[in-house]
Amino acid sequence: MAPGSDRNPIIIGGLPSQVPDFDPEETQEWLDSLDAAVDERGRERARYLMLRLIERAREKRVAVPEMRSTDYVNTIATRDEPFFPGNEEIERKVLNATRWNAAVMVSRAQRPGIGVGGHIATFASSASLYDVGFNHFFRGKDEGDGGDQIFFQGHASPGIYARAYLLDRLNETQLDAFRQERSKFPNGLSSYPHPRLMPDFWEFPTVSMGLGPLGAIYQARMNRYMEARGIADTSASHVWAFLGDGEMDEVESLGQLSIAAREGLDNLTFVVNCNLQRLDGPVRGNGKIIQELESIFRGNGWNVIKLIWDRSWDPLLAQDRDGILVNKLNTTPDGQFQTYATETGGYIRDHFFGDDHRLRAMVEGMTDQQVLHLGRGGHDHKKIYAAYAAAKAHAGQPTVILAQTVKGWTLGPNFEGRNATHQMKKLTVDDLKRFRDRLHIPVTDRQLEDGLPPYYHPGRNSEEIQYMHDRRKALGGYVPTRVVRAKPLPLPDDKTYAAAKKGSGQQSIATTMAFVRILKDLMRDKEIGKRFVLIAPDEYRTFGMDAFFPSAKIYNPLGQQYEAVDRELLLAYKESPTGQMLHDGISEAGCTASLIAAGSAYATHGEPLIPVYVFYSMFGFQRTGDQFWQMSDQLARGFVLGATAGRTTLTGEGLQHADGHSHLLASTNPACIAYDPAYGFEIAHIVKDGLRRMYGPESEDVFYYLTVYNEPIQHPAEPENVDVDGILQGIHRLKAGEAGTIPAQIMASGVAVPWAIEAQRILAEEWNVKADVWSATSWTELRREAVAVEEHNLLHPDEEQRVPYVTRKLQGAQGPFVAVSDWMRSVPDQISRWVPGRYTSLGADGFGFADTRGAARRYFHIDAQSIVLAVLTELAREGKVERSALKQAVDRYQLLDVAAADPGAAGGDA
Repeated sequence: MAPGSDRNPIIIGGLPSQVPDFDPEETQEWLDSLDAAVDERGRERARYLMLRLIERAREKRVAVPEMRSTDYVNTIATRDEPFFPGNEEIERKVLNATRWNAAVMVSRAQRPGIGVGGHIATFASSASLYDVGFNHFFRGKDEGDGGDQIFFQGHASPGIYARAYLLDRLNETQLDAFRQERSKFPNGLSSYPHPRLMPDFWEFPTVSMGLGPLGAIYQARMNRYMEARGIADTSASHVWAFLGDGEMDEVESLGQLSIAAREGLDNLTFVVNCNLQRLDGPVRGNGKIIQELESIFRGNGWNVIKLIWDRSWDPLLAQDRDGILVNKLNTTPDGQFQTYATETGGYIRDHFFGDDHRLRAMVEGMTDQQVLHLGRGGHDHKKIYAAYAAAKAHAGQPTVILAQTVKGWTLGPNFEGRNATHQMKKLTVDDLKRFRDRLHIPVTDRQLEDGLPPYYHPGRNSEEIQYMHDRRKALGGYVPTRVVRAKPLPLPDDKTYAAAKKGSGQQSIATTMAFVRILKDLMRDKEIGKRFVLIAPDEYRTFGMDAFFPSAKIYNPLGQQYEAVDRELLLAYKESPTGQMLHDGISEAGCTASLIAAGSAYATHGEPLIPVYVFYSMFGFQRTGDQFWQMSDQLARGFVLGATAGRTTLTGEGLQHADGHSHLLASTNPACIAYDPAYGFEIAHIVKDGLRRMYGPESEDVFYYLTVYNEPIQHPAEPENVDVDGILQGIHRLKAGEAGTIPAQIMASGVAVPWAIEAQRILAEEWNVKADVWSATSWTELRREAVAVEEHNLLHPDEEQRVPYVTRKLQGAQGPFVAVSDWMRSVPDQISRWVPGRYTSLGADGFGFADTRGAARRYFHIDAQSIVLAVLTELAREGKVERSALKQAVDRYQLLDVAAADPGAAGGDA
């Protein structure tokens, strides 16, 4: 870790109210001195003296309470600003061309017949913040490492495209295909940063607001994790996250700040574009968002740099001996500053400076035009450079830069600072002329009046463009760029999975434990074992994964600086700076962010990691579904385990723990390959194929979701002629009927398979029904394949019509077909239209509840006896059994009495 980052403060601030005073006389002298300063020089002077004392105390390493907020001025004093190494005149020309092309691109996208629009005001406010980064800080990947990781604010994408155009990374045809990804394929540009849609350009999807800051924190942490474990040298990588002040209201934006401070992530910088506006109004009209955010970040242990005013304020602040100007800045609400951004210099003179003769005297020598151009710090290249340089140099803490800007800056009076500016997509001819004049763009009135406004390029050999290329060459290449350098992994052979295929013998184990045993064998593999990243939200023991504590250990950059309470146990809790397990606390959002960062390391750093994220299935997709979309957009890979799955299997926990729908949520994510396996040998084949698909020679950008249960069952050995293709495609015949004469088919998944086998026995012994049992390992994959077949047939009517896999697989089976699972009926109903025969399903629809497993299953009518009734009912409809048999079954098995059900197995957390 970086120097100074080994601190882990127990007390961040606070007053020592319980400390005794050993020298009351000396204390009184200090208090009298403060009183005298207040009486003789005023409160403002006394406040200044106190701030200087605190500053000196910090220099002398005297522990004093931390201030949660400071004056509404720049953190970095003018005298402390470093030399600006760039050519500001050239950079201004470059930025003007970028601003013009970004606005023109969006305006042209709103042309008649297209009308897809875009957003221009966000980039207009943040353009300088990006430009200084591009010219002086953002490292590319040309040196063979991951460079810097930059989370661009989603709505600023037009500006990033516009800069890429100047560098010949994009052309006019592509700019004109903005937001027309299919109709202008392959030239279409995605609306926002979407790596899946532009996999060579964007790295991180950020426009689902709040996920950018969360992802950036865990990306910075993953960089440290990879370095600590010797997987990749990430020491030179810095993570930059560009965010909006309105975006900080999202729970995910601020919810994990403490982990960044706790682990000393000084490789992370947030740049919050404080243009004081949300999408359609002020962020804190009656307050001050910068002050609020400063307090929040300081309280969470971050280094805070405020970048509020540009250099034109420096002479005024230098005159402010009485602190009257600072006081005015401190007390003016954001809503008023937003108004000042839209008014004249005379209005600002009268309303900001006019209510105090000392303030008015400060600007007496200034024209109204000069007063009008007292600007915001986020538009001043030199001030921005100073802030970025200070952030990069700071050790031991992450840094946030709070930069004040004007939304719609330079776009003209109809855009700047207006509440509606976020939704404004098109500039009028008059707007364009004013914009052109302000930016000094060599475009004629005729060009603006005749047709669409033109793009502007200074010329490939121009001084400005050569400057841009030179800067990017010095910084290691162009950004954003996504590069996949990772090589396929050498995958384990069948021996690794042999134990799982033998079954559990006489022992009963949950499918969670069956998976954990496979994982343990995989982690022993010399080639890929170290690449597994174990992730869980505080529940490793529940999932039976405490067995990994002694060997894999829990990652903590500070190690374990205490004696664990369970240190004498074999499976004691063990932390290590090189630990392999990520124990992210009670935070599914944090765990999912770790999953994404690890799952995309193959592209970010050229080193594949294999994340295995295990969670309560109820709290996975439901709580963090937006992040799983982010994961698929970022083309991340890995295994996601929905443990303690099912609506009736996690007995005793009740409604909010009873998952009967996560497979439906998973089915909506096109990159998610979802399975509901019943036995260890099925899991072995699924995991093996998942490793091949995600990390083999022809890797795919998918991730796997497996639901596993906590109910102990006996796992059979793999059948001699096991149907591996069927397991992977989604269905295989597990056990053919051996007795009875009336044919039927039972299809089940996951924990329901043993119920189906029991129903098969009852049907044969008591009702003369010969039922085959099918294990439906993936209802979702069966449906997807069938939908793809139908689409092909629709578009190729002249070709031989294809038949869905599930239809072909069941073609020779004599129905009826009864499907059952521990999920809502909607899950198995996904395939109903392609089953070749009468089809019905049983499921756990409605809210879950706490009770025995047997009672819950009887209540939902999904237990073995209910399956028997369902099969008999379908056979009665076909005239193959008498309808009187149905009432007999109801009475014989007491299906209307929940209390009559066998309680079933108890316990079994893993």
